[in-house]
Amino acid sequence: MTNRPNVLWIMADQLRFDYLSCYGHPHLHTPNIDALAARGVRFTNTYVQSPVCGPSRMSAYTGRYVRSHGSTWNGMPMRVGEPTLGDHLRDAGARAVLVGKTHMVADKVGMDWLGIDPASEIGVRVAQCGFEPFDRDDGLHPNSSRQQWSAYDDYLVSLGYTSDNPWEDFANSGYDKDGKLVSGWLLENSQLEANIPEEHSETAYMTNRAMEFMEGAIDGDAPWLCHLSYIKPHWPYIVPAPYHDMYGPEHVIDPIRSESEKETDHPLLRAYQNMRVSRSFARDHVREHVIPAYMGLIKQLDDNLGRLFKWMDDKGLSDNTIIAFTSDHGDYMGDHWLGDKDFYHESAAKVPLIIADPRPEADATRGTDNAALIEMIDLAPTFMTALGCAPKPEVVEGRDLTPLLHAGDGFYRRYAISEHDYSSFEMARVLNVAQQDAFTKMIFDGRWKYIHCEGFEPILFDLETDPEEVNDHGQSDEPEHVAVRVRMKDALLAWSLRHHTRVTATRQVLDSQTKATETGILIGFWDEDEYEATAGKPFSSLVAAGPPQG
Repeated sequence: MTNRPNVLWIMADQLRFDYLSCYGHPHLHTPNIDALAARGVRFTNTYVQSPVCGPSRMSAYTGRYVRSHGSTWNGMPMRVGEPTLGDHLRDAGARAVLVGKTHMVADKVGMDWLGIDPASEIGVRVAQCGFEPFDRDDGLHPNSSRQQWSAYDDYLVSLGYTSDNPWEDFANSGYDKDGKLVSGWLLENSQLEANIPEEHSETAYMTNRAMEFMEGAIDGDAPWLCHLSYIKPHWPYIVPAPYHDMYGPEHVIDPIRSESEKETDHPLLRAYQNMRVSRSFARDHVREHVIPAYMGLIKQLDDNLGRLFKWMDDKGLSDNTIIAFTSDHGDYMGDHWLGDKDFYHESAAKVPLIIADPRPEADATRGTDNAALIEMIDLAPTFMTALGCAPKPEVVEGRDLTPLLHAGDGFYRRYAISEHDYSSFEMARVLNVAQQDAFTKMIFDGRWKYIHCEGFEPILFDLETDPEEVNDHGQSDEPEHVAVRVRMKDALLAWSLRHHTRVTATRQVLDSQTKATETGILIGFWDEDEYEATAGKPFSSLVAAGPPQG
């Protein structure tokens, strides 16, 4: 054990905040995640910096907004040199280790330009978002090649589950009533039993791998952060027995939507509703078919976390490990006539966040809820503080949550920001929107959610009077709505004008810029008397020192 705590950072992919019993789901019971909340803090207003996997995760791993790190959508490389949490922790003598998914795409052009060997120690860090990849697994697609396999695919083959694509054919497929192997990518197959025993599923495998890392690190000298990043409950929506039939249509809660939303005259929102995935989940029979599988994936995750937490207890790791549990975004599941994620209703942009800190300073907050406005970028500075890394405000834009965990003062946020680049979506093509204009930005103050839609009218929701977000006031001429839109747009502009690229502006650099006179840069002085009155030393001492060295 070290004097500093370790950190286990658990992230589920595409997990809605309200599909846990501790966040109010009436049918899906998650006792192990609930138990974590009972010994930590349950944050009730946490928002991602983008409602899509890649940019959301890049913000989480850098502590920076999407506009700052520039990786605006899946497949958009993170530029070489972008500082990450792993880089900061290494500066403090701590390890940042990955078990699971990042969705990171390496900047191969930048690496070639700088002559960085991808196989070198630096090359691996650059390509893995700053993490040590203990076992990276971003999943595959039905047509993925052997070169794209992860260690999980090799694991399946070692057990005799052999095919050209084990991830697809076993973990994410099932047999229909005619005995035909069919893909879990097709929504009609969601209620089938996945073609893999639960103990060899991806969720169980990644849980085991996290244990293997922690077991090996018990006697290590360096404190660590282990990012256990599960692919599920992200689609394909298919789950192994016994979870495949635990839930049925009777457990599917009604969608949050209204006829007025369906009849919207907002071109962009209507284009979102017309996406294939939205049209699918707008149908009740699709929701009743898919959501039970989604719930089964979450129940399986909770059971595996229970197994993990007990193992940590038995190993004595729980006493010195901060555990954070969250998600990279939610899932519409037909709410607002939408499917998947990609927009800013609570179903997609709001995520669960539970942090259990074992240190005595956190005793006063155990089992409490906190309604502060939190952004996903706040996790990086929180983990940095816990692991002994000095603040880096020139780089990290998130805010340290330690005061909220330790019942202290010093944390406040007025607005949360989220961004989406839809240039590769069918909406951009249908609406003939150019790549540079295909973006939206959300700003939320805890009540009013203002969505800037470049080239279109804004969207405005009042969550105080309309918590289900079914009434858009973006074009309302009510004085209150007009005033709110002006205020929120001004706030979004103020945020956009902040410094966000000065990542080299360290405290030492900033201090040196305020000492121009001391370094012999003499601008505007009339005579020696004026210099001596300003500098507090004789002019002759500066001349005797000679020109600045360097």
